Amino acid sequence: MATPNYSYEKRQRELAKKRKAEEKRQRKASGKPDDGSAPDEAQADGDVAADPASPTEPQA
Repeated sequence: MATPNYSYEKRQRELAKKRKAEEKRQRKASGKPDDGSAPDEAQADGDVAADPASPTEPQA
């Protein structure tokens, strides 16, 4: 009878974890939120970034 190859099984689990983490990273990067709190944070970040770029007073 053959012995189980535990290192192969462990490697497959590690690869599955990496794949899942990469998919999660891509979801976050694409801007598709999983819950309702992320859009509020994204809008707040966008407003903060837009304020310094647009002058509030005309420069003479």
